[in-house]
Amino acid sequence: MSTSNRQRSRIARNNADAPRGKTVDMPTLKDIVVDCLHPAALARFWAAALDDYEIRAYDQDEIERLAGLGLTPETDPVVMVDGPIGSMCFQQVNETTNGRGRLHLDLFTSNRALDVARLVTLGALVEAVHDDHTVLADPEGNVFCLYDETS
Repeated sequence: MSTSNRQRSRIARNNADAPRGKTVDMPTLKDIVVDCLHPAALARFWAAALDDYEIRAYDQDEIERLAGLGLTPETDPVVMVDGPIGSMCFQQVNETTNGRGRLHLDLFTSNRALDVARLVTLGALVEAVHDDHTVLADPEGNVFCLYDETS
């Protein structure tokens, strides 16, 4: 994987503050965590919405651990969705978000009209349509944008 000029500049800037002969390690993204009311349902939405993402499989040990807690994969308070560039973690919280969140995902597509229609059938709602992107909300109201691949 090549390092961009922007990354090299940031590395150089951070390493300038490091003790002589040492390198400052930059954090890397581990997971995108989404607070939600129904983790399994929202995980299914995002696994279906994103290319090459799927719900992390439950092995027998995990199913037994959940059963000991009175839970099933459907009622698991934390559900993981894995994909080619990282994982999404859907964790149950008991309160809803008031208003628009401070973070949202921007997605690219080669056929926006087709993908908007597909996402709507999965439970998304269209909030706004612009020349180069469409603003949608997932089934729990988390906003995301779908951009034309050429944008």
